[in-house]
Amino acid sequence: MERIDYVDLMTRARRDEEMIALAAQCILQDFDDYYAEFLAIPARAKQAFEARDPGESLLLSRRRLGLYSESIRALADKLTRVFPLLAEDAGLWSKVEAAYLPLVRERYEEDLTVAYIHSARRVIFRDEWTPVDYSFGDSALRMAGWPRRSEREFPGGPALAAETVLEILAIPDFTLAYRDPRGDAALVAERVNRDLGLDPDGEDWAIEAVEMIDAGFYRNRGAYIVGRMMLAGGGILPLVLALEADDGGVFVDAVLTEEADVHNIFSSTLANFHVTNPHYHETAAFLQTVMPARPLGLHYTTIGYNHLGKVAVMDDLREERDETGEAFATAVGFRGTVAIGFSAPSSAYVLKVIRDHPTAQYKWGRFEGVPSVLAKYRRVHEINRTGSMLDNVIYANVRLERDWFEPALLDELLAEAGGTVSLRRDGVLFKHLIVQLKMIPLPVFLEKADEEEAAQAVINLGHCIKNNAAANIFNKDLDGRNYGVSHFLKVFLFDYDALEPFTEVKVRTNLDRIDGEEDPPDWVFEEGVIFLPEEIEAGLRIDDRALRRRFRAAHGDLLTPAYWEALQGALEAGRVPRISIYPEARRLRRGA
Repeated sequence: MERIDYVDLMTRARRDEEMIALAAQCILQDFDDYYAEFLAIPARAKQAFEARDPGESLLLSRRRLGLYSESIRALADKLTRVFPLLAEDAGLWSKVEAAYLPLVRERYEEDLTVAYIHSARRVIFRDEWTPVDYSFGDSALRMAGWPRRSEREFPGGPALAAETVLEILAIPDFTLAYRDPRGDAALVAERVNRDLGLDPDGEDWAIEAVEMIDAGFYRNRGAYIVGRMMLAGGGILPLVLALEADDGGVFVDAVLTEEADVHNIFSSTLANFHVTNPHYHETAAFLQTVMPARPLGLHYTTIGYNHLGKVAVMDDLREERDETGEAFATAVGFRGTVAIGFSAPSSAYVLKVIRDHPTAQYKWGRFEGVPSVLAKYRRVHEINRTGSMLDNVIYANVRLERDWFEPALLDELLAEAGGTVSLRRDGVLFKHLIVQLKMIPLPVFLEKADEEEAAQAVINLGHCIKNNAAANIFNKDLDGRNYGVSHFLKVFLFDYDALEPFTEVKVRTNLDRIDGEEDPPDWVFEEGVIFLPEEIEAGLRIDDRALRRRFRAAHGDLLTPAYWEALQGALEAGRVPRISIYPEARRLRRGA
């Protein structure tokens, strides 16, 4: 469709009514341009997978995350330039919205189009962040003929049949052939049936049906086919096939049938998936049946619809308050030197603001200011978080009710973060607010966990550090209090004020010094971030000797300069190191 130069038409318009109508059409045209590019990215991610180009996949992830804000800012600049009265007269803007809404009614993506114009308003007026008045597309879906099926159904039986798996493998419709599709199908069926104790020769149907989302899911070097097995007893089990590609073609690398594993690969601590199915409402609803413990909004986020997820988090906070009546208080664990964390006891989330000035315990020299810290949190949101860093939902100018806060917390916020937090009537206004999923701080977890759970958490801490470094992220504050443990014992970094690009860190050591040598090592006089790998253990605050032994047994390489220097070399050469997404035990074993 040919683009219309609405700026030119608005420049030549003579009446407000004409300007209003043209502004509404201009907004819709910009939305359509944004959404067309947004929808085209998954197909490009599929091509990157087939070309075995994970670097391109990472670029696509960054582009997709920044596309919405970039489009909104360009639209706002354009409208205020050609129609400056819009930024001065809220009533005039309301007339533009009234002209816009009929243009988008009954579109499948009606909720996104409404969110788009509300976002433009917030940028133009710089007013409070207020959730837009829609509920994940219910009206749009009703008008568009709810429900549309996003899945394909396959027959069940006493066990999972290899022929069924072969059909499932065809769902992504790759141009690159599978190395051995029949062999992979047989291995997948054998693995699933063995793990679930199913007998292919049995008479009774253990699986009523198999339903798979009609799409490929792409991220980094991998692709996934995602679905569920409907069991005869009424239960549901995930069925996720993790695919990779090499010079020989596509192959199944792993089979995931446990909810914990699927939670991990769909975690918002990873980059979003690119999904080649445009029916995002049905896809998110399907994913929630496989992972019911995750809020629906997070399912939207993991398939790239971040704005819907952002609204959902704010709705969750309001619903939690309505249901429990609990007030926000200082978060459990170590009080941050840079951020103030707070939460309600039963809440799924922790909220953060950046202090105007760090506390006396700050150990990094000159504080570069709130904008610098926020930039680090935004960077984490925009990169592949490797499954080991909590994503951040970052709001600007958000207002929360005053009675949501314990008085002592509110006093601290106003005293320590007065440049960010202020009172307005019966509300508390935040210039910025960071929201993360709640985790148990690692030291708190280790105090209460049993021996095996503590050991698993410490081992997963090592995986967390390695995965972050593989994403060129280095936490120079390698302190266990900056890490949290999830329900499934995964460990995540959640404080980002001490992050640095790993390729800019100077890896040094004292291991080559002679006992009794008195001269200071050369690295003492170097500028920049100096890192001594042998000091990791002391900083992580793992007090129990047995746990330290378990950590060294699993991740002794982290204590050596050679590991870190090799990783830096790979990153500087432009290679994307492999990270651990699912347990080694889930991978298929093939003959020599």
